[in-house]
Amino acid sequence: MKSPRLRAALLQETDRGSVAANLDAIEAGLREAAQAGAQLVLLQELHNGPYFCQHESVDEFDRAETIPGPSTERIGALAEELKLVVVASLFERRAAGLYHNTAVVFDRSRAIAGRYRKMHIPDDPAFYEKFYFTPGDLGFDPVETSVGKLGVLVCWDQWYPEAARLMALAGAELLLYPTAIGWDPHDEDAEKQRQRDAWITVQRGHAVANGLPLLACNRTGFEAAPDAGRGIQFWGNSFVAGPQGEFLAQANTDRRELLVVDIDLQRSEHVRRIWPFLRDRRIDAYGDLLRRFRD
Repeated sequence: MKSPRLRAALLQETDRGSVAANLDAIEAGLREAAQAGAQLVLLQELHNGPYFCQHESVDEFDRAETIPGPSTERIGALAEELKLVVVASLFERRAAGLYHNTAVVFDRSRAIAGRYRKMHIPDDPAFYEKFYFTPGDLGFDPVETSVGKLGVLVCWDQWYPEAARLMALAGAELLLYPTAIGWDPHDEDAEKQRQRDAWITVQRGHAVANGLPLLACNRTGFEAAPDAGRGIQFWGNSFVAGPQGEFLAQANTDRRELLVVDIDLQRSEHVRRIWPFLRDRRIDAYGDLLRRFRD
């Protein structure tokens, strides 16, 4: 029987310089999380290496791997050994010329419990993801696990209320976002603060609008641009919000941290009773949401 309380951990990490070093750090983090009594661990976006999307280069496709593949084999074995539910994030090689940004879920087993392919793909300075990733084709379906139905989304998805809502409508009990987001080092401090506040605020809004706990795990540290650009200072600040948007835990800005938090899964039921947003939706009047814009 599923427990009404969930101890979750978010592993906020820096790039360690190689796939082997990053997976070693992840193994250490998973062992630390298990020692702390965690049942669920969320890893950051594309955790096997640097955020390579700062430039466009065909050589970067060499980083991709199949799923199942070497990384899922290692992380799955750890999930089984440590009896953890683990949400990983990988550059998937589906076929020659077909690649995805894919989250993979393990449920205390080396077998893959489910996966989600990133649906919203950005194309902005230093975030040239459309060059690398095909938009996801698996829809917005939660992954059933022993700790609940996980609504797993990825990074840029976190700006879209539709994605969170569709996960909630499909029965998700938590929203989870592996993330890689940071500042242009040349931006003014006030602009940096606005960007980080917006990132936090929009996700807290998803928690509120859907009455669900939300976990966002970001990377941290400065990563130089391969093409001598400005680079990105990833801002960390991984956090967990409750179903009213309240902070349950928040990590630091500039260093590795294992954030461990206890989540009361029964609060969603209580919150949705007093704030019945799903009841009051006007689904008969939302047809224009399927239009790009109302001209």
